[in-house]
Parts: sequence; C-alpha cells; structure tokens
Amino acid sequence: MNSIGANDVMAPPAADLIAPSLKTRVISAAVLLPIVVAFLYVGGLGFALFLAFAAVLMAGEWDRLTGGRGFGQQGVMLAAGLVLVLTLGYLGKVEWALMVLLPIGVVLALLGQFWGRGMVWPVLGLFWLGLPCLALMWLRMGDQGMLAVLWLFVSVWSCDTGAYISGRSIGGPKLAPRISPNKTWAGLLGGILAAMVASVLLALISGSGSTVLFAIQGALLALISQCGDLAESSLKRRFDVKDSGNLIPGHGGILDRVDGVLFAAPALVLFFMIH
Repeated sequence: MNSIGANDVMAPPAADLIAPSLKTRVISAAVLLPIVVAFLYVGGLGFALFLAFAAVLMAGEWDRLTGGRGFGQQGVMLAAGLVLVLTLGYLGKVEWALMVLLPIGVVLALLGQFWGRGMVWPVLGLFWLGLPCLALMWLRMGDQGMLAVLWLFVSVWSCDTGAYISGRSIGGPKLAPRISPNKTWAGLLGGILAAMVASVLLALISGSGSTVLFAIQGALLALISQCGDLAESSLKRRFDVKDSGNLIPGHGGILDRVDGVLFAAPALVLFFMIH
C-alpha cells in the first residue's frame, strides 16, 4: 500500500473554507434582518422594548466578556442601569438619561470594587452600551427617524460585508495584526467603498438628500464602525475570548454583530447636531 505524504495532500481551496462560514452568516442575517426592520418600522414603544431587550442581552455578554458569569451580580446591575437609561430616553428625558449615567456608573464602580471585580469594566460597559442605545432611541424618535437608523444599519453592515469579502478575496497587508490578525487594509477600503455605494443607493431610493453628502457620511460611519470592531477585538484579546457569545450562528454574540453600530450611532447623532 502506498503511503501518502503530507506534501501529497492538497489543501482545499480558500473558497471552500470561506463558504460554510459565509453561508451561516447569510442565513443568520436573513432571519434577523426582517425582525430588526419590523421593530424599526413600528418605532415608538415597540422599538424601545426591542432596544431594552437587546441591551439586557448585551449586558450579560459584557459581563461574561470581562471575566464575569454573564448574568451575575454585575451583569444584572448593568442591565438594570441600561433599562433605566432607556426608559428615561423613551419618555423624552434624554438629558435626564445622560445625567443618571454618572451616578449609575458610581454605583456600579463601588459594587464592582465590593465584589472584587474592579471598578473599570462595569462603568465602561455602562457607557459602551448605554450611550449607543440612547443614541439609537434619539435617532428613531426624530422626524425621519426610521430612515436615519436604517441608514446607520445599512452603512455599518454593508461595510462589514464589503470588508469581509474584499479582505478574504484580496488579502494583503494587515490592518492591526496585534489586535485583529484577520483584518487587512484591503478589507477596510472595501468596506468603506461598500458603505458609500449603499448610502448613495439609499439616498436615491428615498430621495432624502444629496448623494454626495450621503456617500461622505457613509464613508465616515464605516470608518468609525471599524474602530468599534477593533475596539471590541482588543477587549476580547485582553480577556482571551473569541466571541462575546454564541447567540447568533456565524457571528457569535450580539456584541460581535453590533460592535460597529455601538460606535457609529453616537457619531451619527453628532452629524445631525452639526447639520
């Protein structure tokens, strides 16, 4: 019987390795996207409850990501703080919601110190999750709220898709090898281009503004969202965690899916305030 050497075994094409992961991602997106769009369309209390539910799940993921048990003491307290902030935001008391972030943060810091988990991570989690959720609430309650949030999602998620495809197919120099070894400059540029194209298409379909302005801001949102992606990657590397959770097949946890949105949402609020 002839033995087969290691050099005689052909590695499967790269496309065969990518396909299963991409297929799972597409299936997950196909299931989740209609749900997200439905709550976005409903707006009002429905969207607020959807945000609160997502915030509670993200609080559990954050607690687990930073060395906790998920919904342990800190996870529950963080979730309660986020729900309080979003409740005030829904009631139109955005200023109050922003003001209570600080005292809630102080309470979380003291409890974290008391429970031996440290003061930094629960407080950081409050602002990391609370400000973006409040920003999404504020955006949806605006005159063109549905379009604003839809544009945010379209820009960020088209950037993610463009970055994934171009990064895998082109490769090239690494963007931040110590933080996220799989990310490349080609992926970043491909993601920004995809976000610009998607933003222009949304502007044309909705007839809501200058395509040039949409393209520029879409590119900025894409760039900021990639900063959010790298920030979470850095956090996961610090705690030696691959994914924030396993709720979404092919993506990981909710935090893994919305890491870019969490950074881009407050940025979009600033864009609207400036203009």
